Amino acid sequence: MISFTYNRTVRFSDTDAAGVVYFANVLSICHEAYEASLDVSGINLKSFFTQPAVAIPIVHASVDFLGPMFCGDPLLIHVMPEQLSESKFEIAYQVVTASSSQQLLAKAITKHVCIDAMTRTKTPLPKEIVEWLGSRESGVGSRE
Repeated sequence: MISFTYNRTVRFSDTDAAGVVYFANVLSICHEAYEASLDVSGINLKSFFTQPAVAIPIVHASVDFLGPMFCGDPLLIHVMPEQLSESKFEIAYQVVTASSSQQLLAKAITKHVCIDAMTRTKTPLPKEIVEWLGSRESGVGSRE
């Protein structure tokens, strides 16, 4: 189920010498979409990413590339989070063309674990993230 869709245009700085999106930048674009979905749900990004009590690092990331992305291409990034346990969640992403065909260009997954920032041990996800994970309302964001 798609819970958030992020609009993004490929920029020249996203591409490599061959003129296509550099592989690592796909994860960066997906992370932008993640941040946008948090923002749209009412989570204050500044406080979320600088919380002194907990951290939610990415512990796994993978991308499958299915088609090239070029400078100027309009994209849609579908963000589909899922809670895995009281301290873990994953986000599946689909990067598609922003056209009626919505051709699938890449699929990515990031897995996140909530830890106590001081002890670096697993701890339950903050209430605001559990609420974000539970809200399956469709939303659309953009960055142009």
